[in-house]
Amino acid sequence: MTSLHRPRLLAAGETMAMIAPVVAEPFETAVAFRVEAGGAESNVAVHAAALGVSARWFSRLGEDAIGRRVVRQLKGRGVDVRDVVLDPARPTGVYVKDPGRAVGYYRRGSAASHLSPNDALRLDLAWADVLHLSGITPALSASAARFVDHAILRARAAGVAVSFDVNHRPALWGWSEAARALAPLARRADVVFVGQDEAERLWGVRTPEEVRALFPDVPELVVKDADVGATVFSRDGQVFEASRAVEVVEPVGAGDAFAGGYLAARLSHAPLAERLRAGHERAAATLATTSDFPDREKDTA
Repeated sequence: MTSLHRPRLLAAGETMAMIAPVVAEPFETAVAFRVEAGGAESNVAVHAAALGVSARWFSRLGEDAIGRRVVRQLKGRGVDVRDVVLDPARPTGVYVKDPGRAVGYYRRGSAASHLSPNDALRLDLAWADVLHLSGITPALSASAARFVDHAILRARAAGVAVSFDVNHRPALWGWSEAARALAPLARRADVVFVGQDEAERLWGVRTPEEVRALFPDVPELVVKDADVGATVFSRDGQVFEASRAVEVVEPVGAGDAFAGGYLAARLSHAPLAERLRAGHERAAATLATTSDFPDREKDTA
């Protein structure tokens, strides 16, 4: 990589339209709402792009007003969406944030749930430095799980680093099923993000060191412990950085923000501690808003 090379992140996975109150109040009684693109992998791409990384996102969306809106909004946030497939036969998913209460998902039969190995062939890995995936995608359907498998195989063959966020969603699949599926995927990645709480529920490991013992060969393992901090394990050792103090408005999206900040710093060859700090800074800013992005004022259309 030369000094003139702009680092490139390719993220792939489901994105929906996110509907949330503009201020942190119950959805049932709110009067003003925002509608934004929201999905783990595209969120990571947006955060990375905001930090100067050339970011591209791939998935399937419905060829409908919601899908076109998602494409427009991500493009407006600096994400390359040229390869996204608009499916005329299936809809774009939607999710609703009820701040401080719950998140409701309306995604059954969505275009993204029909991702398949054929879609993995659409990934422009010759362009990418890192391919980012998450554990949400294999939970969507059997074909989406095969998409993830083939995407990793292709990235490995192309010499592209694989980033994987465990990102377990209990609403999509149970803990035991997810535990069996997600561990092998994590072991195939170069960078893994996992929450300490989800690692304990999935695999019974209670400390960052126990998580490391479960994944000893992952070159870069990041274990996040909510408002405590995050620990990264690598061949260069173990580094911990405390979380930023912040008044939490809405926690959904903070993990994606962390991954986006971390990967942007990694692609810039920053030291491990700086990678963690970059992740914490993006996460803290996101926790303080009902949006998935701290700079959401740039696009409220």
